Amino acid sequence: MNEALRDRFIAIVGEKNALVAEADVAPHLREWRGYWTGRTAAVLKPASTAEVSAILALASETGTPVVPQGGNTGLVGGQIPDDTGRAIVLSTSRLDRIRDIDTDGNTLTVEAGAVLQTIQQAADEQDRLFPLSLGAQGSCQIGGNLSSNAGGTGALAYGVARDLCLGLEVVLPTGEVLDDLNRLKKNNTGYDLRDLFIGAEGTLGVITAAVLKLFPKPRGRAAAFVAVPSPEAALALFRAARAAAGPSLTAFELMARMGIAFTLRHVAGTRDPLAAPHDWYVLMEISSGRSEEDARAQLDALVGAGFEQGLVLDGTIAESEAQRLALWHLRESMSESQIPEGGSIKHDISVPVASIPAFLQRADRAVLDIVPAARLCPFGHMGDGNLHYNVSQPEGWDRQRFLAMTGEVTAAVHAIVTEMDGSISAEHGVGQMKRDKLVEVKSPVALDLMRRIKTAFDPAGIMNPGKML
Repeated sequence: MNEALRDRFIAIVGEKNALVAEADVAPHLREWRGYWTGRTAAVLKPASTAEVSAILALASETGTPVVPQGGNTGLVGGQIPDDTGRAIVLSTSRLDRIRDIDTDGNTLTVEAGAVLQTIQQAADEQDRLFPLSLGAQGSCQIGGNLSSNAGGTGALAYGVARDLCLGLEVVLPTGEVLDDLNRLKKNNTGYDLRDLFIGAEGTLGVITAAVLKLFPKPRGRAAAFVAVPSPEAALALFRAARAAAGPSLTAFELMARMGIAFTLRHVAGTRDPLAAPHDWYVLMEISSGRSEEDARAQLDALVGAGFEQGLVLDGTIAESEAQRLALWHLRESMSESQIPEGGSIKHDISVPVASIPAFLQRADRAVLDIVPAARLCPFGHMGDGNLHYNVSQPEGWDRQRFLAMTGEVTAAVHAIVTEMDGSISAEHGVGQMKRDKLVEVKSPVALDLMRRIKTAFDPAGIMNPGKML
């Protein structure tokens, strides 16, 4: 990009809100695990929808690619520019105001750069719950959560990001502003434009604000960390828990021992909740609208019945909020704990809940046929069928030697997912990682419609090019 054009972009936000020095832009150009890096002419940090509009209008006029970026916690490279240096990175970090909280309508209107944890706290202060919960919630931003249709641990009871949003404000590639900040639960006035932008990964426009759904704050929560004999036993335990607790069952996470071992080894302050190691674990949580005692009583009954039926081998129930958070810290640290173990081939998949044990059995066998010494680290949201099927390099192997096998390993895993009517991208999105695989799992008609929508909204092709399609 020539200097004169760059200066026109910088003038929109002011020099102090534009990053151009190599050291300043570097954190915005590298995916946090180091899988993707890029270059940029500048990182712009607008503070208003009007500034975003001006940036995109200039980008459309000059054919300048724009890569929207939130907290840079994405896992498929959707937030990283390519290596040409032509693109502008548009950071939403200064668009962080909470515009309105309506406790009667149970809605919260917030700008795209607000950090997820800040939104959770704002809801909590009004005796409400915003249930989207992710391991990166201390740094991820709601605009990115919506753009990737994030899932998280609360999806079992409350749904994914799409289910938690009523309306959006979006700046289109031309600079036009779509004000669709709908706060109504019932509104049948034409096409639902909101759903075009949720999950679009910034390829159709830039989300600048959203109306989010709030829920009554639980009066009590109880969490149990239990060892189970097998994934089949975990599935039976889930069926029993769902039948007994119904909507009060707000989380049901499955974890293999490998992930727990990595976390205990590399994450400070963690400890093994049980006296002896086991092959499989479940972390489940009950939320009660009545009291903490009620939540604890339901969980006690579930765990007790699990012991009697041979579905639970050992377990512990959190005796305090600090212990509950410590159990969740174990689960939420699993992604970062794999980094020191070397190369990791990651799969974000979903299959029907009943198929999870069969998927694990088949996928383990297929992966070990390719890499016999691979360390298998599956974990995730068993209650909604979403697993992070991660494969760590064998001990003593060179990282690059192992990662060179990514294509073969991933093809084997995805083939099993497809045979089981599952999804190769359950909650992380498509980005760069799965863009070329989309043609393998989407029908020609679906792909053609997606391309037509992209062309209609972004005829100049400036929005997050090279991502998704």
